[in-house]
Amino acid sequence: MPHATPHADAATAELDSVLRGGPFHVALRAAIAARGLPLQRVQHHLSRHGVRVGVTSLSYWQQGARRPQRPESLRAVRALEEILQLPEESLIRLLAETDDRAGDRRSAGRSYRSLVEASGVLDKLLAEFGTPRDGGLHTLGHHERVRIGARRELAQRESHHIVRAHRDGVDRYVAVHHGGPGADPERMHVRALENCRIGRVRRHHDTGVLAAELLFDLGLRAGDTFLFRYTVEDGTAGVCREYVRGADSPGGQYALQVCFDTAALPVRCHRFTQHSAAAPRGGRQELPLSARHRSVHLVEPRLRAGYVGIAWDWE
Repeated sequence: MPHATPHADAATAELDSVLRGGPFHVALRAAIAARGLPLQRVQHHLSRHGVRVGVTSLSYWQQGARRPQRPESLRAVRALEEILQLPEESLIRLLAETDDRAGDRRSAGRSYRSLVEASGVLDKLLAEFGTPRDGGLHTLGHHERVRIGARRELAQRESHHIVRAHRDGVDRYVAVHHGGPGADPERMHVRALENCRIGRVRRHHDTGVLAAELLFDLGLRAGDTFLFRYTVEDGTAGVCREYVRGADSPGGQYALQVCFDTAALPVRCHRFTQHSAAAPRGGRQELPLSARHRSVHLVEPRLRAGYVGIAWDWE
């Protein structure tokens, strides 16, 4: 009759302990050791889940030299929970909990915890739509216009996309809007403006995430280009101090314009970049506010993976 060895019992007890208290890299290392899997096998299992992560990255993660930060890496962590037979959200929770200190080091931006939670919610919403992350489309150009209202709130966001299909049959795009702290997706509204119409809409109250299908009414062939516009009416959160655009992978041109109400003008504005949600911000550049047009903007000729945005200070 099979029975557990003292060594196996000790390993299991250690794993249970670090899954409760962390930190993340110690829990990951203990889970891999408990299953007796070399990193090459872990990488192979991840690839079967449709996630590509290098052995070097896995090694860095379990050493604590690096942390999973990009959306693709967060999907890998969720796949690892299944591969290593761990409780759902056990590793993701440890990642979020270790961010409290990092969040204190950053300005009024969203915390790594909120981005981790929103990423998980988005994965589930996309699964409901039956849509992969990129939706079969490459972005050639993306122009956004954000309007800040008289209460200093994010009132509206308009997006103009220029895309190219990289597979046949693509006939929709899933638009995602992540409201600020306290946002209420139930009171947000999505409107199709050009070359699309609204399909299914999903909302997640706790994270302020709204996802909406934009239907093209025709199937694109691989190589076809397409243009469409939509807007999200928000205005449901409190004071807004920045707008950030994140990208999983490099893309085409990106332009962001932030427009302010005459009753609520900031004292200064600047652009910034961020390699990942947990990384320090860099690329700071002051942006002059046009007194006549009450707006600032940035243009990225080629969007890089990571984050780019505009932040502003209120008097």
